[in-house]
Amino acid sequence: MFEHEKDEIDTKAGFVAVVGRPNAGKSTLLNHVVGEKLAMVSKKAQATRKRMNIIVMHEDMYGKESQIIFVDTPGIHEKEKLLNKFMMDEVLKAIGDADLIVFLAPITDKLTEYEKFLKMSERKGTKHIVLLTKMDHVKQGDILKKLGEYQKYQDKFEAIIPFSVNKKIGKRQLLDEISKYLPQSPFLFDTEILTTDNIRDIYKELIRESIFENLSDEIPYESDVTIEKIDESDTLDKVYATIVVEKETQKGMIVGQKGVGIKRVGKLAREQMEIFSGKKIFLDLHVSVKKGWSKNRDSLEEFGYIV
Repeated sequence: MFEHEKDEIDTKAGFVAVVGRPNAGKSTLLNHVVGEKLAMVSKKAQATRKRMNIIVMHEDMYGKESQIIFVDTPGIHEKEKLLNKFMMDEVLKAIGDADLIVFLAPITDKLTEYEKFLKMSERKGTKHIVLLTKMDHVKQGDILKKLGEYQKYQDKFEAIIPFSVNKKIGKRQLLDEISKYLPQSPFLFDTEILTTDNIRDIYKELIRESIFENLSDEIPYESDVTIEKIDESDTLDKVYATIVVEKETQKGMIVGQKGVGIKRVGKLAREQMEIFSGKKIFLDLHVSVKKGWSKNRDSLEEFGYIV
């Protein structure tokens, strides 16, 4: 039993869904607040496919401790293929299960994205905070103008917070504001862990991110990664993984001439895995073709996307 459970509960804990359009900055935000590279970051849309819990311990200005379980979600987008449907279901589940929602709104966006979110979430009745992101290249006057535009919806949100990772603006204010709306509760997870995802899932996402960063637009969306095996020791993890694509032509593009492409993917993935694990990584990476996997319900379930 935690020490604080012996007497009256004086802590808070709860789930906070982080939502917004693709490329709104959700994963960048979460890596910043946790201080580690956990969530997948890519400039390409719809990089995040599944929910991921990221745990942040926070002490507010009054010395009250909170355990904030952020839930990273796929970007809000129109449903098309089966995989898109799964991704949007992940968003809706996160919204429905959350104690609070943080909606990320890039400052250059029109309010139409926020209005879509309001329609999607209003039936859930969950309180939310608006976080203005991507402020690095705008003037102070633009920020004030955008804040003014949101005022017509001030009865809808609990707070609106300008936020910049690069300028280190808004982090403390965001965590303090979130803590106000979490329920009184003992901590739900060990205070030492940063995520409930296992090492296999994290290594998979780091390889996927490397594919997104190194290869052309058409490959990443129709690719996935399976971790076949991990041999762990104190100083070295041996990771055996397969990149799965839908077409032979995509396999050729990933492998590249004389294997240059897959070496580039493997190098970046291995470097990120070593940063995360603090160990040396041996990465054995292969490519296989599974035609039409992203359009087939059974194949999607094999990859862990239950539609």
